[in-house]
Amino acid sequence: MIDENAVLEKVISDADPGRTPRDAAPDAGAIATRDRILRSTAAPKKHRRVRALGWASGVVAVATASVVAFALLTPQVAAVAGTPSPLEFEGEATVAGIVDEAQTDLAASAGPAEAERTVRTASWGFSVDVGNEVTTVVPQLSTLIWEPDGSGRMTIVAGVPYDPADAVANSAAEVTSSGEVVTDLVMEPGDFTTPWTTVPAADGEDTAAMLRAFGMPDDPTAFDVESAFTSVLQQWTLTNAQHAALLSLLEETGDGVALGTSTDRLGRPVAGIRVQSPDGAVSDLVLISRETGRIVGVERTVLIADEVFDAGAIISYEMWDVTEEMIE
Repeated sequence: MIDENAVLEKVISDADPGRTPRDAAPDAGAIATRDRILRSTAAPKKHRRVRALGWASGVVAVATASVVAFALLTPQVAAVAGTPSPLEFEGEATVAGIVDEAQTDLAASAGPAEAERTVRTASWGFSVDVGNEVTTVVPQLSTLIWEPDGSGRMTIVAGVPYDPADAVANSAAEVTSSGEVVTDLVMEPGDFTTPWTTVPAADGEDTAAMLRAFGMPDDPTAFDVESAFTSVLQQWTLTNAQHAALLSLLEETGDGVALGTSTDRLGRPVAGIRVQSPDGAVSDLVLISRETGRIVGVERTVLIADEVFDAGAIISYEMWDVTEEMIE
């Protein structure tokens, strides 16, 4: 007998790149959103179309994860759901070599003068037609702008859906905009919560302090560093110097694995470093631009099969440094 509550908790924990600590208490808004979703999905119909769009950050993360979890816990959905193809890498590399090359590119490329409270993200979810057993991957492109008082705006544009069985992993057309705005969320002061509101200084010490505020322990693994900076990059566009500091912290852990070079899902040349969770359940792939040296994406892969996912399934990806032209 499957404990659906336990599976639900695991899905939300593993699939949501926001990585809120398990023991963190949800705020009133998150509880209200969760309860509203659970009420609306408590009595599934025979022909339900379940749509989960992406892995949003901030105030909408709980809502998105809950919808995804419900979809996956429906037996018919679990049987037909597909996930994107993995990226293919080539060539030999070392973590030190990738970081050295990235830091050289960072010193030579343009970037923001200071960290910005604006993030453009490409990510994905899936749409499942239970009655017809049809699954499509639904990319999304989002823009988040927020202020120190917790106000802001999030706009989400749907990407062009595709059949996951036909998706080419390194195709530049895999994530493209449909131009359809599916969410335009205006946040009032206090709606957006974050552990770090002030613009971080350019030095590495302030960058490390920021990561600790997002949950990085004092003696981190590579997975700890990556988990923290993924949460940061969901909320902040950092400077090139701060990206260089992130890569140094990742390298210093000594437990990342270099994968060589590839092309990401926006058609950009990247190098890859893989980090694994301490329990061996998932691994995250860090994508580093071979043009700018910036960290431009993270993908999560399941390593141990469970009631929901097969081993090797990609359950989320996020890409940053997305241009306005890609979204329009």
